[in-house]
Amino acid sequence: MTTYRILTATTFLPLVGAAVILLLRSERLARWMALATTLTTLAVSAPLYLRFDKTSSALQFVESTPWIPSWNVVYGMGVDGISLPFIFLSAVLSVLCVAASWAAIQVRVREFHATLLVAETAMIGLFAATNFFLFYVFWELMLVPMFFLIGVWGGPSRIYAAVKFLLFTLAGSVLMLVGLIFRL
Repeated sequence: MTTYRILTATTFLPLVGAAVILLLRSERLARWMALATTLTTLAVSAPLYLRFDKTSSALQFVESTPWIPSWNVVYGMGVDGISLPFIFLSAVLSVLCVAASWAAIQVRVREFHATLLVAETAMIGLFAATNFFLFYVFWELMLVPMFFLIGVWGGPSRIYAAVKFLLFTLAGSVLMLVGLIFRL
């Protein structure tokens, strides 16, 4: 097992960008910071794709650190041939989302871009998690920005759609939590 912190950097770089955006006062700077953060995340994730050994079926770029020792939970990240394209696709898609929202989002611009970057952190973390507990944490983290993206910046029935999204995903999350508890 090698310790290669590129997965942690790729995962949490958008979260740092979101925090910086919330500290900014200018909507114009928030847009540019969001674009810079997503492009940097894409650039940081590119070596994952370039250095990935396609002949191996093992997890690569593995990171493992004790997290909650009393529950025997570790912070475990790694990629395989299935999760790698999803991580790279999430990074590319985030750049496209920022570019597409450049002129479309005129209300709460800073909050929108910060929320989008939190969603990117959750997406990348979801695909890089190597244990069920960390997967569950990123899954739940993903629900919060998605709820706000739908509820605040959605279409005409956005409140209805956001509540429906929350109810359906919450039901799935409860079942996943029950499975996690029985697994521990």
